[in-house]
Amino acid sequence: MEYRIEQLARTAGVAVDTIRFYQGKGLLGAPRRQGRVTWYGDSHVERLKRIKELQQQGFTLTVIQRFLAGELEASDEALVAAVTRPAVPQSLTLGELSERSGVAEPLLMTLQQAGLLVPIEGGEEPVYPADDLQAIEAGMKLISAGVPLGALMELGKDHAAAVDRTARQAVDLFDRYVRERIQAEGGETEAAERKLLQTFNELLEASGTLVRHHFERTLLRAAREHIEKRG
Repeated sequence: MEYRIEQLARTAGVAVDTIRFYQGKGLLGAPRRQGRVTWYGDSHVERLKRIKELQQQGFTLTVIQRFLAGELEASDEALVAAVTRPAVPQSLTLGELSERSGVAEPLLMTLQQAGLLVPIEGGEEPVYPADDLQAIEAGMKLISAGVPLGALMELGKDHAAAVDRTARQAVDLFDRYVRERIQAEGGETEAAERKLLQTFNELLEASGTLVRHHFERTLLRAAREHIEKRG
């Protein structure tokens, strides 16, 4: 079967402008040209259905493009969804976060600009995980104890930068030594998808425990060394 662009739009259930937009983004292959007339085939219909299917799962066009290019496997879908759209039990607007934490909105915006407060992506209005209340409370305890806000923010930025580097290295290790191995084992796509997601969640929890444990021990060691030097 071959379709004019209007027929393709009706068959795939999308707008003509959407088809042209996808072509411009490289998500949809070029049609066959016959003079001034362009013809699309069944492969274009299937590609449009696949794009719609991935969009309904909440994936961005950037992620969809990686799926279509074969850089991400079908068995990656649940894992990618868990990473790009993590479940957030409760979220708060900036005003709600300010009201419940007792911290003024300008100060919260300062924390956000420093990278210490990160809104959830994807919404029209910035919202924040309710868990951020615990982090704000912890920071306020340090400030109440006499730690200057500026010094605390500088420490936070240094820590965030170091953690970011470590996290990127950890993701690379997971991709090379866990994800690729599971997919190389073959088997059914659904089974690989479940195993990938389960393994990722297990390692995410284990990583959090490991980092927290290491930081606490390192902090105590630094405090001991500081005391000994002062003595």
